[in-house]
Amino acid sequence: MRIALGVEYDGTDFCGWQRQHSGRTVQGCLEQALAKVADHELKTVCAGRTDTGVHATGQVVHIDSHAQRDPKAWIRGSNANLPADIRIQWATPIDADFHARFSARRRHYRYAILNVPWRSALLRDRTYWEYVPLDVARMTEAARHLLGEHDFSSFRAAACQAKHPVRTLYRLDVVRQGNFLYIDVVANAFLHHMVRCIAGVLIRVGRGEAAPGWTAEVLAARDRTLSGVTASAAGLYLVAVRYPERFGLPEGGWLPDYGG
Repeated sequence: MRIALGVEYDGTDFCGWQRQHSGRTVQGCLEQALAKVADHELKTVCAGRTDTGVHATGQVVHIDSHAQRDPKAWIRGSNANLPADIRIQWATPIDADFHARFSARRRHYRYAILNVPWRSALLRDRTYWEYVPLDVARMTEAARHLLGEHDFSSFRAAACQAKHPVRTLYRLDVVRQGNFLYIDVVANAFLHHMVRCIAGVLIRVGRGEAAPGWTAEVLAARDRTLSGVTASAAGLYLVAVRYPERFGLPEGGWLPDYGG
């Protein structure tokens, strides 16, 4: 039987999602907890592998198990065996043709920026801190150049293993709420570090260090060295994954909103 699960985690103390020979990972902890409920070893497949320090409120995972368990048993039993920084939010049996990664149609990330003169002790691992006042209008104008289908070679990590760099951006919004800025990015899929690279470019424009049109120049160049600093992982959240309606899955996780 195939089971789909919605997972939330604080990525601060993890070496990313993917299981490794050494280091604490979300996948490793999750598989250990689920195996105790299933009473056999199993493998998780996720919608999007997150890097070290990246958080998720709406990660989607699937597992295959011959164990007959009620959805509540998967949730409660696994959560009882998970560390406090990972929680399963929902679980449901699903068709065998469902695949957490390949069935996904859209993925939604939110990048949270604390825009104040001094660092925060409480939000140091939850947001990106920027002391220079950011101009949202300039950032919004710059973001327009990235919408649609493009070659995002300028916005991928050197170690990115994707077969091709073409992705489709459906939404790229920049909104200020008091001392916080939120960058919401929705695409069919993402390259390694793509959202963090986009955030870094928009932040540079917001500081006034580059014109809004510079974003189009960076995109057209297809050269990662032109796009500047990759923004830190601390502000990044995977908040939702969209699937065809026939699977009947929940809409996604909660949107990080730290107020004004």
